[in-house]
Formats: sequence, structure tokens, C-alpha cells
Amino acid sequence: MSIIGTRPEAIKMVPVIYALENAQRFPNQTGKNSSQGRKLFNHQLIVTGQHRELLDQVLALFNVKPAHDLNIMEEGQHLDQIVTNALARLGEIIRSESPDCILVQGDTTTALTGALAGFYNKVPVGHVEAGLRTSDRLIPYPEEINRRLIDQLSDYHFCPTDGARNNLLKEHFEADNIIVSGNTVVDALNLARGMPFEFDAKIKHFIKKHPEFITVTTHRRENWGEPLNRIKAGLRKFAEEHRMTGMIYALHPNPTLKDGLGSTFDDLPNVLLIPAPDYVSFVNLMDRSALVVTDSGGIQEEACGLKKFTLVLRKETERPEAVNAGFVKVIGTDSERIEAELSQNLEQVRAGHIPPRNADNPFGDGRAAERIVGFLCERLQNLKE
Repeated sequence: MSIIGTRPEAIKMVPVIYALENAQRFPNQTGKNSSQGRKLFNHQLIVTGQHRELLDQVLALFNVKPAHDLNIMEEGQHLDQIVTNALARLGEIIRSESPDCILVQGDTTTALTGALAGFYNKVPVGHVEAGLRTSDRLIPYPEEINRRLIDQLSDYHFCPTDGARNNLLKEHFEADNIIVSGNTVVDALNLARGMPFEFDAKIKHFIKKHPEFITVTTHRRENWGEPLNRIKAGLRKFAEEHRMTGMIYALHPNPTLKDGLGSTFDDLPNVLLIPAPDYVSFVNLMDRSALVVTDSGGIQEEACGLKKFTLVLRKETERPEAVNAGFVKVIGTDSERIEAELSQNLEQVRAGHIPPRNADNPFGDGRAAERIVGFLCERLQNLKE
């Protein structure tokens, strides 16, 4: 059973869901496709609907259908409401379906609730993207504390990098239950890049006028309020001083963020605000960008796969591998620094100095889902025949 609730979870779990549903056991033990092969796993997807529109967008894109949809999203919902609304219902489903293992992904409140429901019902939990850490349990909020708790609740840990594995070993997790799978976002990115897409007319027109553009996203809770004010001031100053360079700002649907931006960019023709595009379109938007500005964790990983230089609007990152590989720079939320870093790094991109063209992707080779399913095949030998 896989439990997800948001767009990032869906993106990163789609390759695992595909691998689970396609896994077969072959009586001849040759490992080759055989008409005699039997499906190895019965898999059910449970969605909480923590995010509604963006989650549904990904599920439709990859033709993934949930067995149960809790549909818990409410306007203005608080974190504790997400937990309380989902926990009891997840427990009921788990007791009814009796899964041999539950998979959760990342660090969302849905992932925490899913892991807790599994633990309460004594079902082994596997954590996809385990072991990420920052030095401050409130950065990012609430994700950092979520992922630490999820690791404690989980039996199996699927780490995206050696660094994540080392974090768990330092915290005395059992080595035999940890594997370095790579990050499933690379698998998803490979799927998306092979899918047809077309930008809508507004984006096409804007890119024609501004062939050099940057892509911007913001959504982190710790950046709400005054940090967002500083971010938009820095972005506005850059846009005013670089009229030939476009800026495409993909808006998260949370009304707090939309209201926070207000009319900041209304008078700037080189800034385009758009609703969050579907995943395939967004991957291609990043791929066309001169550089990316974000506070997202997943986009930092995708930047490495796309070899796209990215400025991160946070105090620190739980993905230091992206920084060390030269694809990411953490710049915080000071308005003057944002404008200066954008200007300086855009020049470096134009000159071909960044990002490094020959650097390997620190998040793996696109076979993470295969490794996760292989591990489950090994460990869950008591699957019901």
C-alpha cells in the first residue's frame, strides 16, 4: 500500500507504483519476461487529498488511479487538522486491507500520518527518500521534523544518496534496513521528458518576446509573510533592471501565497504569473529557462537532472549534494542579495561557466524504483501466495 497526498509525493511515487504493479515472479527463475510470470505484488494506492488540484493533475497525467481517496482538503486547513482528518480513516483502511507493507514518500504531513497509521497497526513502513536532514528542525517547516519522525516510525529506509544513508547511520538506524536507491525523482523526470507536451498560448507568446527567462516558484511555509515580501522585492528589482530578461512565476494555488504577491508585478511586462502548470510542462519550462529560482526541495533535485543552475530561497538545504555538484546555490531571502545573485549568476550562465556540464547527477541513474522494489521482493518473503 502506498499513501500519498501532494503533488511532489505523487511525482516521486509514480515510478515506484509502476514498478510494483509490473513486478512479476517467474517460475523458470531466468529473470526474463515470460508468459508464465505471475504478478508479484497486489498494490493499492491511497490518497489523502492533502493537496487536491495539483495532486489530481499528476495522477491524471500518469494515469494512476487510487483505490481509496480520503479527500480531506479544506480551505485554510491547519497541519493538525490534516493529521486528525486522515489518521483515523487511514487506520480503518489499513485494518480492512491488511497490507504487508506501507510505503510513504518524503516529508509531508500525509507521509507522517501514513507512517504513524502503519506503526499503530503494526504494519512495516518503508520510507522513500529517507535520511534527509538540515541542522535546524524548523527549517524547512514542518518538513524537517516530519522526516525525522517518519524515519523513526519506518522499518525500511530508501535513501536517495550516500549522505542520507550516513545521516541515518549516525543516528544508529540499523544498516541492514537501509539501502541507497537513488532518488525516484530522476525516474519521474525521465518519464516526463519522454512525454508529449505543448505550452499554452500565453506562455508561448511570452517566451517568443523573452527567449531568455528565469523560472520562479515559492511555497515554503517559513517564507510566508515578511520573507515573501523580501523575496518579491528582490525579484521586482531584478525585473526592473533587466527588462529584456523574462520572469515566469509559477504560482502555488494556496491563497496565502497568491494574496502575498498582490499586485507586485502587474506593471512589469517582462514578468508573467501563471497557475502551476502540469508536471511535464513544468519540466520543459525549467529546461528552457536560463536559470531557476525556488524554495522547493524537489526542484533542487530536478535541476541536477536537467543540468539547470538554481538559486534557493532558503537559509539552508537538506540536499547538500546538489550544492556540492555545482547545480544549486542557497541565497536566503534578503531582497538585495536576491537581486545581486540573480544578476551575477545570469552572467555566469550566459558565459557558460555554470552549471558544470560534465558533473554527474548526485541523485542517481533513474533506477531508484527498481532498487526499491527489489529490496521489497527480498524482505517481504512472507507475501501471501
